[in-house]
Amino acid sequence: MIKTLINALHKIESGMLALILFLLIVLAAYQVAARNFFDSGLLWGDGFVRVAVLWVTLIGAMVASRSDDHIRMDVVSRYLPDGFRRLAQRLTALFTAVICGLFAWHSLTFIGFEYEDGTLAFGAIPAWVCELIMPFGFTVMGLRYVLHMISPPPLEPPDFGLEESDSRREAKS
Repeated sequence: MIKTLINALHKIESGMLALILFLLIVLAAYQVAARNFFDSGLLWGDGFVRVAVLWVTLIGAMVASRSDDHIRMDVVSRYLPDGFRRLAQRLTALFTAVICGLFAWHSLTFIGFEYEDGTLAFGAIPAWVCELIMPFGFTVMGLRYVLHMISPPPLEPPDFGLEESDSRREAKS
């Protein structure tokens, strides 16, 4: 039951990401073509593209946080024994969850300021409505990293970069 719900939420998340990315690409291409060939464009187009970039970024980060697939700089952890790697993985997840929580909190404060100011994002759409993805996205990512801290994803074998690439092997033979 829970697994089915989680899979459904993952599909919704991935579907939203694909749809918004598609709209972003189509609208940005239309705006460029309309400006270059017809000296026109949609008045709200640039504002929508900016908002879509924000949404694609945060939904993409949420998708990456499902299985802890964010870009990382782990110079030290690959050389640690498995027990210490697991501890480092948990501490990193805790740190990430705390940072996401701080971002969620402060983005909510920012949205409150935007609401008070009455800033418009594009057309008659208030900026604060478009920015709601920030506290939502960071909260989802923070909760996922709390779960990664409790039950970390499986450890990948360390990659020391010593294996020969296919092209180097072929060049030798």
